Amino acid sequence: MGYCYRYDGTFPGFLCAVRDIYQYHEPPERFLLSDDLTPTLFEERWIATKPGLAARVYDRLHLRLGRKGLLMVEEGFLTCIPDREVLLFQFIDFGLTVGKGVERRLDSHVVLELGKAVRHLQRECELLTGFVRFSDYDGLLVGEISPKNRVLPILKVHFCDRLAGEAFLLFDRTHGEALLHRPGETVIVPAQDFQAPAPGQEERAYRALWRRFYDTIAIQGRYNPKLRQNHMPKRYWKHLTEFQEDDKPPAPQERRGRLAGPQSASV
Repeated sequence: MGYCYRYDGTFPGFLCAVRDIYQYHEPPERFLLSDDLTPTLFEERWIATKPGLAARVYDRLHLRLGRKGLLMVEEGFLTCIPDREVLLFQFIDFGLTVGKGVERRLDSHVVLELGKAVRHLQRECELLTGFVRFSDYDGLLVGEISPKNRVLPILKVHFCDRLAGEAFLLFDRTHGEALLHRPGETVIVPAQDFQAPAPGQEERAYRALWRRFYDTIAIQGRYNPKLRQNHMPKRYWKHLTEFQEDDKPPAPQERRGRLAGPQSASV
């Protein structure tokens, strides 16, 4: 019979759990966060996160799975796939058997399932690099997203490079955390109840200009809402400046243009 492993939800904590699984030969049936009081029918093992132990497990997996195999584990940990820790352990266990190149073993349902989840994460990150909108609050740029996957550790590379000289905050409302950056310092911190202040007059003016630009470039003769939604899924719209209303309602034709979605040529 398998065990339920409770850990702190961090990647080092997961690696410590992997080590205990092999040490005690107790296969996992489920993983839960240490503060999750959900009862289970399985015997439980509480995992203490030890950074030194996690680093040794990480180095061991790097040696056995290779760089690409370990990267698949790291990115898989950020996905929203149900019971991802169990799937990740199954991938690691398979990888320790077949060695480097495990990420190419598409004959395994575990590799296929994890690969699909990782591609979903990568696609969402790619879309968000273009969909994030920042507002200026007295020199601090603030943006908000509601992703399915935990994307901030990946988006950090893109935005800290693109906005290296700026101070900015990117809030992930789904996972309750925020990416904070200022020149020379970057950190991801818990942020459950963040609420951006009301925009100032200058910021509101820039938003109005952006909406006017968006409406102006629309080509009504090539209106294709289905194609637009393929390029920009509707779940991203609520955080886009061009879809947010100001105090003064837009003209009817402008409102229709904005609510229809991003403008794209028909095919």
